[in-house]
Amino acid sequence: MTWLKRNKSGMSTRQYKEEQEEKWTVYNDVQNAHAEWKLARMRFEEALGQDQIDYAIYMLEAAERKYQMHLKQAKNIGLNRVQMKPREASASARGTGTRTMSR
Repeated sequence: MTWLKRNKSGMSTRQYKEEQEEKWTVYNDVQNAHAEWKLARMRFEEALGQDQIDYAIYMLEAAERKYQMHLKQAKNIGLNRVQMKPREASASARGTGTRTMSR
């Protein structure tokens, strides 16, 4: 018989890990969508000529919608920025992080 360790909310360790992985995935999706939106905004600001402007507008609108979609998903699972600590910091606290060299 297998005993499962449960946390304060009554979740098994496996369920907790799966939930955390989902949160990290959504968090990374939000961060990537935000970066894409910033890039699309920069391209719009630098666009020259009607064709480039039209394309930039199309890309900017798509990036905005994608960003909004990921923010909505994060809200639906109850994710907020305070809950998410950088993975590098938590990994190095466990001694499993990778080292970076400074110049």
